[in-house]
Amino acid sequence: MFTFPKNTIVLLFFAFLQFGYAQEKIPHLQKKGNKTQLIVNDKPFIIRGGELGNSSATTMESMEPIWEKLTDMNLNTVLTPIYWELIEKEEGKFDFSLVDDLIVRARKENLKLVFLWFGSWKNSMSSHAPEWVKLNQKKYPRIKDDKNKSHEILTPFSEENLQADLKAFQKLMSHIKDFDQKEETVIMVQVENEIGMLPTARDYHPLANEAFKKEVPKEFIQYLQKNKEKLVPEFSAVWKKNGFKTTGNWEEIFGKNLQTDEIFMAWYFSKFTNTIAKAGKDAYPIPMFVNAALNAPEKKPGEYPSAGPLPHLMDVWKAAGNAIDFLSPDFYNPSFKQWNDLFTRQSDPLFIPEHRFDETAPFKGLYAIGHYEAIGFSPFSIESVTDAKKEPLGKIYDLVQQLTPVIETNKGQGKIDGVLLDKENNTQIANLGNYEFTFKHDYTLNWSEGAKAETWPTASAIIIEITPDEFYIAGSGIVVTFKPLKNKTANAGILKTDQGKFENEKWRTIRHFNGDQTHQGRHLRISVGDYEIQKIKLYIYE
Repeated sequence: MFTFPKNTIVLLFFAFLQFGYAQEKIPHLQKKGNKTQLIVNDKPFIIRGGELGNSSATTMESMEPIWEKLTDMNLNTVLTPIYWELIEKEEGKFDFSLVDDLIVRARKENLKLVFLWFGSWKNSMSSHAPEWVKLNQKKYPRIKDDKNKSHEILTPFSEENLQADLKAFQKLMSHIKDFDQKEETVIMVQVENEIGMLPTARDYHPLANEAFKKEVPKEFIQYLQKNKEKLVPEFSAVWKKNGFKTTGNWEEIFGKNLQTDEIFMAWYFSKFTNTIAKAGKDAYPIPMFVNAALNAPEKKPGEYPSAGPLPHLMDVWKAAGNAIDFLSPDFYNPSFKQWNDLFTRQSDPLFIPEHRFDETAPFKGLYAIGHYEAIGFSPFSIESVTDAKKEPLGKIYDLVQQLTPVIETNKGQGKIDGVLLDKENNTQIANLGNYEFTFKHDYTLNWSEGAKAETWPTASAIIIEITPDEFYIAGSGIVVTFKPLKNKTANAGILKTDQGKFENEKWRTIRHFNGDQTHQGRHLRISVGDYEIQKIKLYIYE
C-alpha cells in the first residue's frame, strides 16, 4: 500500500485549507441580527453607488472623463452594464476586453463594480441581444401579443433562448472569477434588467399558449401550500378568490383574469432568470439580484411591464428558484417609503440600484441606509453632473463612509433608524435607547431662512444608538428634540453635544456645541445646506 511521506501530508493539509479559504473569500451576503450585510474583502460593505447611463461604458474612451466625477462624489461602487451583444458578437466567440478594462480601471480608482447583465432583457426589450440572435427569429423566437404580432422581446418559453443567454452569462461569470476573485472588484451582478411583458399581460407565442393550458407546476403549488400564511396579501387574495385550489391549469387555479396572465408570466420569467443566475453562480457564486420597473396603481398588467419582480409577485419569483438573492426597486416614482416597505415586508434585504438623479436622491439614500439598513443606494446617470465636487450626494456619501463601521457594527440590532422630511411630511418620530426622538425639518423653526418658502428641500438623517443614552446623528436639514420613553413625567436633557468626524475609524471632536447651537440645551440641529455628524449624550431628570 502506498503512503504519503509525513511532510507531504502536512503540505496537502495546508493546501486544502488554503483552497477552502479561497473558495469562501468572495463577496457574499450574511445575516447580522434581523438584517443582511454585504461582505467584501472580508469586511461589511455599504454600497455608495452610482449607475452609469446605458451607453457610457461601451468603450473606455467614453468612460475616460467619468472616473474623476465618480471619486469626487465619494462613490465606492459603480453600477455598469455588460452588454451581451458586445461580448459575444459571433456565436460562441467571446471578447471580455471591455470587462477587463473596466475592472482594471476601477481598481486603480479604488472603486468596486456591480455589473448589470443586459442579456435577454433590458427594460422589457431584447435590445442588447447579439445580431445572430435577433436575425434568427425561427431559432430564437420572440413573444407575441394577443393579436399574434411579434415584438422585440425574446420569449422565456424557448429553450434555445434560455441556453444562448445561459452560456454567455456562465462564460462571463467564469471569466470574472478567473480575472478578479483575488481582488473582489466585482461585488454583485444584476441578472437582466427590468424584466416585464409588453404590451399584453402575457405572451401568446404558441410555446406560451401550450404552457398556459398545462397543469400549474407542482413546484409552485408546493411553495404556495408551505407558505400559505406568509404570502403577500395581494397575491394571496387572487388565490383565495378562486378557492385556494391546488390542482389544475393556470386559469383553473387562479381564475380567468389579467392577474392570472401576469402570475403565469412571472413564473416563467423567474424560472428563466433563476436558471441563468444558477448557471452564473455555478461558475462564481457572488450575490445576484433582479430589478423591477415599478408599476403605477392605475395601470393594468401589460400597460406597465407585466410579471416583473414586483412586490405583489414576489412569492411567484421566490417560488421559481433561490439563485436570485433579492428583488430590487428602480425609482422613478415619488412614493419612496411605500415601495421600500413593500419590498422589505418579508424581511428581505433592500438595495436600490437605480433612482432618478434628482435633488431628493442623496437624502433618500441616507434614509434608506438608516431606516431600512439597506445594502446600498445608487442614483442613475451618475455621470450627468457638471461639478461633481459640489454635489450633495458626495457630501451625504462622505457621512456614510465615515459611519459605515458604526452602522455595520450595530446592524440588525434595533439600534439604527433614519428619517426623511419635506414640507408636507415635516415631522417623524424615532424610538431608540431610553428616548423618543422627534425629528423636524429645519424650516419648522420660524426663524430659519426659507421657513416661508413655497417648497422646502428634502432633508434626512440617520441616528445610531451607541449606548442607551448616547447617539450619533448625521444628515442635513433637521432639528431634533427628545423625551424619555418610559417616565412620561420626566424630562430629557443634553449632557454633551459634539460635532466631529471619523478619521481611520476613530471619532475626533471638532467643536463642542452649547448655547445657541443647541438652543440653550433644547435641541440638536443640522441646518439645511450643512452636512454633519453630531455625537449627543442625553440624561433624564425629574
